[in-house]
Amino acid sequence: MRQVPGRLQERQQVPGAWLYKVAVPAWQNTPSGAVEPAWYVVWVQAPAHVKRVEGASYDDVPTTYLTPPSRAVRDVLGPRRPTGWVLQQLDASGFDRGVLHAPDCDEAPEGALLLKLERALDTAEKVGVRLCSLCGAAQELEPLLSGFDRGFDPDN
Repeated sequence: MRQVPGRLQERQQVPGAWLYKVAVPAWQNTPSGAVEPAWYVVWVQAPAHVKRVEGASYDDVPTTYLTPPSRAVRDVLGPRRPTGWVLQQLDASGFDRGVLHAPDCDEAPEGALLLKLERALDTAEKVGVRLCSLCGAAQELEPLLSGFDRGFDPDN
């Protein structure tokens, strides 16, 4: 695996992960046609896409921590839904026929294997699997399966 050194400019905690704003060396063309060094700046997820440089100090890097919702927000919204998805299998053949539910759905089977998002999306793409509309699985997963552009184009 090729590694490219970069400069950490900022880090931000988001639900379930950390995002790091890094600048990596690149080259760019000038209006006069010359080539000059430049920085390419991009947000990446840690630790999946970046690793710590041994001995480097990150004390001066601007860091934004995720702030928990206020009590008023928690009171209005109620408890968070458990993360993940569960498959209600319609026969003993495995993951080929079934219904995907949120873990707290009334229709979800007790003790079912909790699927992470990527596995749930892979399962949802199978012909014999449908998404539960009672618990919101259909509303939450469908945009991820068909793309977020749907509904924004007036021709669709």
